Amino acid sequence: VQLQASGGGLVQPGGSLSLSCTASGSFVSIYNMGWYRQAPGKTRELVADVTKGGGTNYADSVKGRYFIARDNAKNTVDLQMNSLLPEDTAVYYCSADIRRHWGRASSPYWGQGTLVTVSS
Repeated sequence: VQLQASGGGLVQPGGSLSLSCTASGSFVSIYNMGWYRQAPGKTRELVADVTKGGGTNYADSVKGRYFIARDNAKNTVDLQMNSLLPEDTAVYYCSADIRRHWGRASSPYWGQGTLVTVSS
């Protein structure tokens, strides 16, 4: 199982950026999918996640600015980031709770991380 993230880059404060993550490989179901971020010198934190049914959850710091969405048919999760602030600068990681075989528990998988830099 692999999670491949794309997007990210350099953007000015107030700008927008989108991230996308695709799960591939052999599995039977994907449960929660989400995005985390880790800024320099800080611990990794949840940014947003979405259940298989579409229920969403956001960190207080990004509410109203970030929007998460998934496509169950394509095994993708996207993060639209608007009104970006310098403090949003971080490496962003996608994550998914994936069940590889029926009868076995699901496990968390992580993408490789993509850098988002908000700077003028």
